[in-house]
Amino acid sequence: MVLANNPNEICITFMRHGRSRADDENVHEGRYDSPLTETGRAQARSRARVWQAENVKFDLIVASILQRTYETAQIVSAILNAPIEGDPDWMELDNGPLAGMPRDVALKRYPPVDFRNPFEPFCGSGESDWELYCRAARAVEKVIRRGAGNYLVVAHGEILNAALRSVVGAPPSAHRQGIRFALGDAGYVRAVYYPKQHQWMLEEFKAS
Repeated sequence: MVLANNPNEICITFMRHGRSRADDENVHEGRYDSPLTETGRAQARSRARVWQAENVKFDLIVASILQRTYETAQIVSAILNAPIEGDPDWMELDNGPLAGMPRDVALKRYPPVDFRNPFEPFCGSGESDWELYCRAARAVEKVIRRGAGNYLVVAHGEILNAALRSVVGAPPSAHRQGIRFALGDAGYVRAVYYPKQHQWMLEEFKAS
């Protein structure tokens, strides 16, 4: 599969990072800057090698600056020979006090609430769903403004879900309701935007 540089197309592949150490530690991630595990590195290499075999080429990789995403991007970059640019707007949801906290401890200190509307900060001091949605939409816009090309975005589950909701015209999540995209380790969604028609096409989805 060759992604051609059509002057009327902007192709964006939204990819989640590989498995991180936080998964093995059973802690909340978010802004906790957890590194990749060896499994995560292998997942990134495997994904990149499949793309290499399919002759997929990216003009630019845009990555969250957290290390689990940036290292994923570096692995893909080394195999596909694509430049990387870090963008903090692609960082994961700011989950406030939960970042790095063991899940059993978090359940006791911050028990689940019955409902959290999209304007409420996460756990009192994190981002609201609206803030996350607006940041994701801004990040997508910055990629689109680069013009025609094939771009890979390497980021995190929640920010990618917010970005894809902005793409399909869905509102921000409220208490994790509404449409969600099940992106596992190194999963991705490939979308094409036609700026002349303001039309999106979701062309490929790999959960992991």
